[in-house]
Amino acid sequence: MQALNHWYRILATGFCFIAFGVGSVLLSVTVLPLQRCIIRDAEQRKRRARHTVHLTFRSFIKLMQWLQIFNFDFSAEQTLRQARGRIIIANHPSLIDVVALIAMTPNADCVVKAQLFRNPFMRGVISSTGYISNADPDQLLDDCAASLAQGNNLIIFPEGTRSKPGQALQFQRGAANIALRSGCDYLALRISCQPSTLTKEEHWYNVPKRKPTLAIHFIKPIAVQSYRNLSSPSLAARQLTRDLQGFYQQVLS
Repeated sequence: MQALNHWYRILATGFCFIAFGVGSVLLSVTVLPLQRCIIRDAEQRKRRARHTVHLTFRSFIKLMQWLQIFNFDFSAEQTLRQARGRIIIANHPSLIDVVALIAMTPNADCVVKAQLFRNPFMRGVISSTGYISNADPDQLLDDCAASLAQGNNLIIFPEGTRSKPGQALQFQRGAANIALRSGCDYLALRISCQPSTLTKEEHWYNVPKRKPTLAIHFIKPIAVQSYRNLSSPSLAARQLTRDLQGFYQQVLS
C-alpha cells in the first residue's frame, strides 16, 4: 500500500506541474489580455493582474492539497493578508515557496529572474503583473522602492535561489539594498518542508516516501532604520546582510 501511494504521488505531482504550465498559458491568452482591454489605467491593470495570480495560486495550492501530495501549515497567512508596504523575506527550501507566499499575500510583488521574461509559459503572466526584473541592478532598486511606496508587499529570498540541503546559508546583498533604498522594514518568515522535496538538487519526480508538509510561519518584524543611519550605504548593506544571515542561521538551527 505504501509503494502504491508513493507511485500515486509521483503521478499526481507530474499532473500538477502540467496543470501549472497549462494554467499559466491560459491566463496569458485569455484573462490577462481581457483585463488589458478593459482596464485602461496601467497601475490598476497591474494590480488586477497580480490579484488574479494570487487567486490562481491559491487554487493551485488547494489542488495539491486535494490531490494529497502536500500538507500545508500556513500560520503566517493572517500576518501577510494584513501587511502593506513591507518586504517579506524567508529562507527558500523548495520550488513552491514563492507560489505559497503569493497565494497568501493578496497584494504581492516580487523580483524575478530576467530569463523568465523569455519563458513561454511565464512571460505573459510576468509582463502583465509588472513583476520586477533583476536584469538592471540600479533600476531594480528604484522599481522595488516604487512598488513598496504604492503599498505592495515585496517577496524576496535573501539567498537569491533555493537552499542546498546540508549547506550553510549564503545571503546576497539584494534584500539589504532594497530595504535601505526604500526604508521599508522586513517581515521575517520561516519556511520548512519535511520531508525535504523539490529542492535545487532534485527533479520533480524525486518524491519522498511519505507526504511532505510545507510550513510557513511568521517570526518577527525587523526594522532597518538603524542601518540607514550608518555612514556608508555599502557598509550598511554588508552589516544588514550579515545580521540577516546570522539571524536565519539561528532560526533554522
